[in-house]
Amino acid sequence: MTNHLMRHFPALRERAATPFITAGERIISYADAADQSGRIANLLIAQGVAPGDRVAVQVEKSVEMILLYLACVRAGAALLPLNTAYTLTELEYFLGDAEPAMIVCGPEREAGVKALADKLGLPAPMTLDSDGLGTLSARAGGLAPDFTDVARGPDDLAAILYTSGTTGRSKGAMLTHENLASNARTLRDYWRFTAQDVLLHALPVFHSHGLFVAINTTLVAGSSMIFLPRFDADDVFRLLPQATTMMGVPTFYTRMVGDPRLTREAAAHIRLFVSGSAPLLAETHRQFLAMTGHAILERYGMTETNMNTSNPYDGERRPGTVGFPLPGIQARICDPDGGAPCPDGTIGMIEVKGPNVFTGYWRMPEKTAAEFRSDGFFITGDLGIIDADGYVSIVGRGKDLVISGGYNIYPIEIESEIDAIDGVAESAVIGVPHPDLGEAVVAVVVRAPGTNIDGEAIIAALDGRLARFKQPRRVIFVDELPRNTMAKVQKQRLREEHKAMFAA
Repeated sequence: MTNHLMRHFPALRERAATPFITAGERIISYADAADQSGRIANLLIAQGVAPGDRVAVQVEKSVEMILLYLACVRAGAALLPLNTAYTLTELEYFLGDAEPAMIVCGPEREAGVKALADKLGLPAPMTLDSDGLGTLSARAGGLAPDFTDVARGPDDLAAILYTSGTTGRSKGAMLTHENLASNARTLRDYWRFTAQDVLLHALPVFHSHGLFVAINTTLVAGSSMIFLPRFDADDVFRLLPQATTMMGVPTFYTRMVGDPRLTREAAAHIRLFVSGSAPLLAETHRQFLAMTGHAILERYGMTETNMNTSNPYDGERRPGTVGFPLPGIQARICDPDGGAPCPDGTIGMIEVKGPNVFTGYWRMPEKTAAEFRSDGFFITGDLGIIDADGYVSIVGRGKDLVISGGYNIYPIEIESEIDAIDGVAESAVIGVPHPDLGEAVVAVVVRAPGTNIDGEAIIAALDGRLARFKQPRRVIFVDELPRNTMAKVQKQRLREEHKAMFAA
């Protein structure tokens, strides 16, 4: 048996001299990637990482982070990428739940992570900084580049990605070799990626968009990437003429349409702009088209499934929609409660089925069973509609999920922290429209009787408890929260009342 996912990355052997990643003045060829990932894979084995073991990684974006991902695949380990904004308090849950055989973190967090590892009985962390330097690189550098890939089958675990839970407990979505391979193959073909493409990569690499969608599609196609540490408009406009494709979150595109440098000439060398991770405003789509002649291709995916739908490469890329189910993937609209199929053209819960869909949540068999129908369809939690032409639109989200800057945020996690603050009686967290982030987190708070806590004190109390992207942008105080006859807080009413808060 071969290594299933590595079998889909033949460029590491067949396109040795081709640039894989260009980062500033540094160029990593496919041969370099094979050698350096081989050294890291040898280090994993030397550290006792066995097939199926988890490797937790919380580091800044770097070329070495991608090589570490390849090394995990080659060694048969499961990568556990973690948002760099997570605090030590949040990190303790992930490490305790996943029990990784190896931990890699930024040098600035080494002491705190080591204390957590000691507390949890886990190995001391190795380090890796944004320049690719640290104890991981130093130790791997002295090892041989030759490595025989560990045999792994299509159903073997390749990664665990944690996604927020409505009860406040995050869930680890288990993705297999074939989950990742099938989606990369499909996207390569559907989006017409070839070895001649150059992807401008400005996304984070701790979630599926920047890591699996961008990196795996590049690897399967044998194409190249220009690697930016983050989205910076100056860098993006400078490098656009050297690229053929770009993937981004809506925030990227809202910033670009507000920049006078976005012209037909600036985008002339690009054949495809892709947007995802959050809804793209139809107005942004129209503005971008008018300024560049390019219709942004919007698609729909999830941590648990990678990509499910996409607007067409050829044909109308319809603003406000996420296109059609990708080849080999089924999508349907069902009643959110009973699961019965909805009549055509009506809103319901989006359910999907295909080789891209994860196998379940790590150590949560009951939760896994509850999220799948008996016929194998996964209940996404997103509300949508399929129009007469077959285009899928996301019209809302179950469970009050907020998507801000491409990050999924569940209000219950923030509410539990706010409610624990002295001076707070109760709170409701909502997402409201924001011109840059898509949605902004807003906390609606009821003060405890006889107290006068203010918004600044609440934000200060959350510092170190929640990642920065989860912290409210505004705190609003009310005498009481609106409720229905069943005493449930009416968050839709709150969203409606405050929808213009960030309007220009």
